Amino acid sequence: MAKLHNVSSSPHFRAKADTRSIMLDVVLALIPASAIAVFRFGFYALAIIAVTVGACVLSEYLWNKLMKKPQTAGDLSAVVTGLILALNMPPQIPLWIPALGGVFAIIVVKQLYGGIGQNFMNPALAARCFLLISFAGMMNNFTCAKIGFDAVSGATPLAAAASGNLSTYSTLDLFLGNIPGTIGEVSKLALLVGGAYLVITKVISPRIPLTYIGVFSVFVLFFKGGDLSYLLYELLSGGLIFGAFFMATDYATSPITKKGQYVFAAILGIFTGVFRLYGGSPEGVSYAIILSNLLVPLIEKYTMPKAFGKRGK
Repeated sequence: MAKLHNVSSSPHFRAKADTRSIMLDVVLALIPASAIAVFRFGFYALAIIAVTVGACVLSEYLWNKLMKKPQTAGDLSAVVTGLILALNMPPQIPLWIPALGGVFAIIVVKQLYGGIGQNFMNPALAARCFLLISFAGMMNNFTCAKIGFDAVSGATPLAAAASGNLSTYSTLDLFLGNIPGTIGEVSKLALLVGGAYLVITKVISPRIPLTYIGVFSVFVLFFKGGDLSYLLYELLSGGLIFGAFFMATDYATSPITKKGQYVFAAILGIFTGVFRLYGGSPEGVSYAIILSNLLVPLIEKYTMPKAFGKRGK
């Protein structure tokens, strides 16, 4: 009897990763983009990051304290929300605006719906959209007194593309980040390094980012007559790379099924293409992800595999 193999009910294996370790990997993946932000835009960019992250962590701590809930401020999820929101800020934004956004992201979007894993849309992006609507002028001011070591004032690459001028910035400038824009989206090199880290460490799957970017590329080529130079300009401009690897892959607001992830990413690509080519604003990533987040329950309903032996109608 001592040699009998006792098998308990599933699950039989537990993953070693927990919320804190996953969030730590995301923070590490965002370090290159954060470092470039400070290098390009000066120490005010560091202040934006510190204030936004601080507002998010403090909001999480105080909410749990007041509501007498288990304390989750140490699991780094609020840090990730604050860091993503901060990197979506323009370089001259008054510090109270991202701080307000951090409070909105944690209290309104995350905690009022039950906390981590219960929110139906990405908290950082929801806060950014809230700030874009409420403070449109300041949220779209990309003039900065420091990029590298030179003063610069000019349209963002997407604004230049919308006006039909693709010669404003070189491909190298777009890739390295020597351009106006939000502090975290400018360097595609830094974002790709961080995204590769998340894929290699298996924090995220490449399904959503690659499908998203692929469908967007097909959309742009189809509606722009196969113009590859225009497509390259679009891919290296704005928040597409940032959104694909760091926001569209949010566990709580993206489908859990493989088929669902492909559908979700394809919808993202189409929405982003429509907003960028035909919308009133040259950017469209934030709104595309938020709208697609709302479709996730419907996507999962039709892509969830049926249990073995269960008949469908």
